[in-house]
Amino acid sequence: MPQTQIAEWLVQNGTIALEILGSLAFALSGLLEAARKRFDIVGMVMVAALAAFGGGTLRDILLDRRPFFWVQNEIAIWVTLIGCVLILTFVRRAHLEVTERLMQWPDALGLGVFAAGGTQIALNSNAPMLIAVVMGVITAVFGGVLRDVVVNEIPRAFNDHQPYAVLAFLGGWVVVGLNALGFEDWSAVAIGSTVIIGLRILAMLRGWRLRVWKA
Repeated sequence: MPQTQIAEWLVQNGTIALEILGSLAFALSGLLEAARKRFDIVGMVMVAALAAFGGGTLRDILLDRRPFFWVQNEIAIWVTLIGCVLILTFVRRAHLEVTERLMQWPDALGLGVFAAGGTQIALNSNAPMLIAVVMGVITAVFGGVLRDVVVNEIPRAFNDHQPYAVLAFLGGWVVVGLNALGFEDWSAVAIGSTVIIGLRILAMLRGWRLRVWKA
């Protein structure tokens, strides 16, 4: 494919492709969490779907966007289903232990892509800058909250004391800034995602913690 055609495809579909990647990452985090809790196949699918599409659906409701992202882009569902099956099969065949730590890696990827993508979508819907950033945080955090609630856990975004929603908020402003500088939508999302993912991985590896409220 010539470079000009690749550039045109990225301009037209880059943001959609990144959001599909985020859906897959969050679905995988839900699938691994459900497997860790020893859910049956139906429960695993439901947890994966809530994690993958919950945040984007709430964002679309608040922005009054119709149809919802996953309804308009059926390929997102197919990629998520097929990707989860392949990765779960690999985990079983490689005899990897399904731990909370393992689940955090795809969760970090989904956090970055959804926070940046949600902010960009809100900007494209003519939302004010602060509202767009908040929509990015909602997109990134709400699916994980649903995932944790249905597996009977206090949502990690609220109680593990690691920077999570804070990173989504900061990354959203990166996307806003890149838009102000005239970056294409897909490149703003890609750079914003990379910043958030990198910071989240550093937080995981270095054990960064937010201050705990003390009475």
